[in-house]
Amino acid sequence: MAQTARLTVGQAIVRFLQQQYTERDGVQQRFVEGCFGIFGHGNVAGLGQALLEAELSDPASLRYYQARNEQAMVHAAAAFARVRNRMATLACTSSIGPGATNMVTGAALATINRLPVLLLPGDVFATRVANPVLQELENPAGYDVSVNDSLRPVSRFFDRVWRPEQLPSALLGAMRVLTDPAETGTATIALPQDVQAEAFDWPAALFERRVWHVSRPAGDQAALERAAAAVRSAERPLIVAGGGVKYSEATDALRAFAEATGIPVAETQAGKGSLPYDHPLAVGAIGSTGTTAANRIAAEADVVIGVGTRYSDFTTASRTAFGHPGVRFVNINIASFDAAKHAGLSVVADARAALDALGADLSGYETPEEYRKRVRELAADWDATVEQAYTLGNAPRPAQSEVIGVVNDVSGPRDIVLCAAGSMPGDLHKLWRTRDPLGYHVEYGYSCMGYEIAGGLGAKLGAPDRDVYVMVGDGSYLMMSTELVTAVAEGIKVIVVLVDNHGFASIGSLSDSVGSQRFGTAYRYRNPKSGRLDGEVLPLDLAANAESLGVQVRRAHDVEQLREALIEARAADGPFLVHVETDPLIPAPDSEAWWDVPVAEVSELESTHQARASYLKGKTAQQPYL
Repeated sequence: MAQTARLTVGQAIVRFLQQQYTERDGVQQRFVEGCFGIFGHGNVAGLGQALLEAELSDPASLRYYQARNEQAMVHAAAAFARVRNRMATLACTSSIGPGATNMVTGAALATINRLPVLLLPGDVFATRVANPVLQELENPAGYDVSVNDSLRPVSRFFDRVWRPEQLPSALLGAMRVLTDPAETGTATIALPQDVQAEAFDWPAALFERRVWHVSRPAGDQAALERAAAAVRSAERPLIVAGGGVKYSEATDALRAFAEATGIPVAETQAGKGSLPYDHPLAVGAIGSTGTTAANRIAAEADVVIGVGTRYSDFTTASRTAFGHPGVRFVNINIASFDAAKHAGLSVVADARAALDALGADLSGYETPEEYRKRVRELAADWDATVEQAYTLGNAPRPAQSEVIGVVNDVSGPRDIVLCAAGSMPGDLHKLWRTRDPLGYHVEYGYSCMGYEIAGGLGAKLGAPDRDVYVMVGDGSYLMMSTELVTAVAEGIKVIVVLVDNHGFASIGSLSDSVGSQRFGTAYRYRNPKSGRLDGEVLPLDLAANAESLGVQVRRAHDVEQLREALIEARAADGPFLVHVETDPLIPAPDSEAWWDVPVAEVSELESTHQARASYLKGKTAQQPYL
C-alpha cells in the first residue's frame, strides 16, 4: 500500500512548498524561500497554524515574514523574484475579503513584469453552512463567486480548492506556470477557510523533493538563419536589450555578441544593466525616457534586434523611436507573444542560447568602423550631459538629477538602486550609470506607486550581500511606507532616499505638457478665497514619520549633506532613511523622444490649445511597424 501522510490542507501546502526546487545550468535552489502573511479569520486556522508548526519545527524551513500591507507583501515577493532572476520567489497569504483584494494590484504588477509570485488567499466556506459569512460578497448569479475572482484576470494561473483532493493538481499547476519563463507571473490558489483546516490522507510522494528544470530552448534553426540574413543585410543595426537578457543571465553572451558584430546596445527599463554604462557599444536607455545617443541611433536603425523585450510604449516612444522607413525587427524572446510583435522575424528562444547561436551564424559580420565611431561619439556626448546634470550646483534646493548623481557616486558597483513610479524612474533610466546587471531595479511595467519600499525589502531579502538604495518620492511614500516596520522588525538594511517636492511632480510636469496647468498635483491647503487647492504648502514632516516607525533618519538640506548622510547610511545597520527636498521645476536632460498622451480636442484654455497642436505634430511620426 502506498504511504500516506495525514495533514490539513494548510499543513500539506507548507510541506509541499518546502520541497520545491528549480534547476538551470546544473544549479539547484529552493524555489519558495519564505512566506509573507497577514492573518485573519480566512487563513489563521489553516495556513497560519501550518506556518506556526513549521516554524516551531525549523524556523528556516519556510520562513514566515510579517507584513503590514497585503499589496506591499506581493511587491516584496516580486522584487525578490526579480533579483533572483525568477529562479526563486516568496509566497503570500491573506485572509478573505479586503486582505485578498488588497493583493490585486501586486498580482497585476508581477504578471505584467513576468515575475513569479504565489498567492494563497483565504476564501469563503466551501460548505456554505453559515452563509453569508463575514466579508463575503454575495453574488446573486452564483454562490461560487467570491472577491478572489478579482484575482483571475491578473493571474497567469488561478484555481480554487473546494475539496482537499483538488490540492495536488492545483499546487502542481501553479508550479508549472511559476517556473515557466514564457508563462510566469502571479499564480493564485484560493483556499476556502474551512477546507484549509480539513485533514486528508495525502500520498507521501506529494512531499518528496521535486526539481523543476528550467530549460534554454535555442530556437528553430530556420528562424535563426532568417534572423542572421536580416542582420547581415543591415547597415545600421541596433540591439534593444530587455529584461529577458538579465532573467536568462545572458549579459555575458550579449557583450560577446555585440563585440563580435559591432552592433550597439540600447536598454529598456527592465534591461538596463545588460551592458555596463561605459562599454564602447552601450548607448544607454532607449525611448521616451532614453538618452539622445540611443534615440538618435534608433531613428536611423534599419534592423532592430529586440532581445527579451516586450516593446512597451516607453521603449518605442509610442512607436516613433524607430524612424527608418524600412525598419525591420528581429525579435528574440522566450514568449512567442512578444517575439511576434511589430511583425518581426520571430526567434522563440532563451536569450542566452539564441545569442550564442545567432553569433555563430553571423561569424565574420561586423558593422562599419564609421558607424561604431558615431556610436562612441554619441555615447560620450550623453555621458557629458549626465555629468553636467549631476553637478548643476542648484540652490537652495538640489535638482533631482543631482540627488541621483550623489547616490550613484556613493553606492558601490554591485549595489542596487530601486524605484518605481513618478519622475524618478525616467530620470534614473537616462542618468543612472549602471555597473552591474542587478544594479538597476526599476519597476516600470506597471509603474506602480508604492512599490518602492516594499520592493526594496524584497530585493534585500533576495540579495543580502548588496546594499539596496530605494529612491522614493513623497507621493509614493505617502501611499505605502509601512514595510519600513517589517524592515525594522527583521533588521533588514535598506537605504531609503526620500525625495520630497511637495506633490506629484511627475504628473505635474505631464499635466503642464497637455495644457492642464499642473492641476491637482501639489500638496496644498484649500484656499478659502479661491475655493481651490492652491493655498500654502501642507506642513508634512515625512522624515519625522519615518523616525516614528523606528527607522534611523537623517535630513539633508543640500548635496554635501546628502553625501554625508549616505556615507553614514552605508555603514549603519538596519533600515536608514535620508530625507531631501528638491526643486520640482528643474527637469532632467531631454531624451528627444515623444510619448503618446492624448490632449483634449476642444477646450476653453489656451494652454490646452497649444498642447493639442504639439500633440498632433507628434502623432505624425507614429508608425504601425508592419
